[in-house]
Amino acid sequence: MDDKETGLIAGPDGQKRCFWHGNLPDYLHYHDHEWGRPVADDTRLFEKICLEGFQSGLSWLTILRKRDNFREAFDGFDFERVANFSEADVERLVGNAGIIRHRGKIVSTINNAQRARELADEAGSLAAFFWGFEPGPAERPETVDLAHLRANPTTAVSVRLSKELKKRGWSFVGPTTVYAFMQAMGLVNDHLEGCVCRHKVEAERKAFRRPA
Repeated sequence: MDDKETGLIAGPDGQKRCFWHGNLPDYLHYHDHEWGRPVADDTRLFEKICLEGFQSGLSWLTILRKRDNFREAFDGFDFERVANFSEADVERLVGNAGIIRHRGKIVSTINNAQRARELADEAGSLAAFFWGFEPGPAERPETVDLAHLRANPTTAVSVRLSKELKKRGWSFVGPTTVYAFMQAMGLVNDHLEGCVCRHKVEAERKAFRRPA
């Protein structure tokens, strides 16, 4: 079966992988070494949920190729520092051609940094909070195929997490954005059945120490 039926494509090494990276070198590296690998680092979690917000209406590849620029512009996504950004910083960022110059998303990132600081105080860490929303076995499909991915841009858990974040004042954290974040940060393993990375990611998830 071809990739239209299975969602798999052969990489440069002949191994089958999820189709969505299109074998573009930077996107392929992201697929193989980042997407779905479990993350417990608060800075990386904050960065990712902010960048998913910036992605809204765009492709992740666009954001990925600007990620270093985003990191420089937002002080490495240290939310303690971003929380103190001023209106002058907003204007500086709106004028930065290396990032997505969307005022609403820039202001949202600063707001979310302030909310992240509060949430880390409340839960002990962002990681402890987010990993508390890892779906249990009964909430996950037995197999992850192309039909599953196409039919599930959101899940019941991503809806719950989105509501919890919005209740705490976060913005640009709708259920679709949140589910993409969960996929990327390893809260779920959505590498397709037959992808060379699926079992590697599952092994990492099994060995991963969940934040308490």
